[in-house]
Amino acid sequence: MSAQAPAGLTRAPGRLRRALTVGCLVAAAGMPSGSSAADSPAPTTLRLLQMNLCNSGRANCYTGRSVTRAAEVISTERPDLVTLNEICQDDVTALERTFAAVHRGAGVVSAFQAAGDRPSGADTRCRNGRSYGIGVLARLTAPGARHMVHRGIHPTQDLTDPEERSWLCVHVDGALSVCTTHLAATSSTVALAQCEHLLDEILPVVRGSTGYAPTVLSGDLNLRRGGDTDVRSCGSSGDLRVDDGAVQHVLASSGVALCCTRSVGMGDATDHPGLLVTLTIDGRRASR
Repeated sequence: MSAQAPAGLTRAPGRLRRALTVGCLVAAAGMPSGSSAADSPAPTTLRLLQMNLCNSGRANCYTGRSVTRAAEVISTERPDLVTLNEICQDDVTALERTFAAVHRGAGVVSAFQAAGDRPSGADTRCRNGRSYGIGVLARLTAPGARHMVHRGIHPTQDLTDPEERSWLCVHVDGALSVCTTHLAATSSTVALAQCEHLLDEILPVVRGSTGYAPTVLSGDLNLRRGGDTDVRSCGSSGDLRVDDGAVQHVLASSGVALCCTRSVGMGDATDHPGLLVTLTIDGRRASR
């Protein structure tokens, strides 16, 4: 990339590089050992949409309209990847139908991870009784392509908050791992600890079980640029991030370029805009 990053894009100091290592794209895995650079896979361009839908029914930002608005945005913007925060489990099912209609003829996959509820030891629940948490939608590299889901609860939590924050990754057929999380809102110190542990400890384990692939982390990190708990502390100077000017961020491993960031209006259906980002995976770098 050139020395000047696009508006809204910063390089992040910290530890992302050693947590997110780029390896082989599935298209490169079958290359003969003597292949030249000219034979390397062409760059792959994907569009990722991050949304926080505030749909638990319990928060002040709840409107009851955010899932409908999210479906409209997916239909209009046609993203290849969607990361979802503050949703109910049935919201993933509803949005997957819209996502599949957008990518008719291609395979799609969805995943959900509930936040924990410390008092009960079970899931945090939405007002409608469904589990509350985070989700991912992904277009597969080909119909029937394999995928693996990795999920869990962050080991560090704010003990004054009954909600236990979670993380979720979907690894698609050796080509890409897309992850999301919704970090602690009640303590920025805890949110930063969760971010660092996710990048330094959790994602290397995920990577080890799936094989090397470009990795993208997208979500509401409840951290901002600037201040004592600067989000840029969670990451590496060689890796890229973009944000919505507030608490939603997309972090990418080396070998993934981020560009063309745009906020997407949600029509006051939720308290966060959508964040639309274009990812370009460098086939030559990924094939090394």
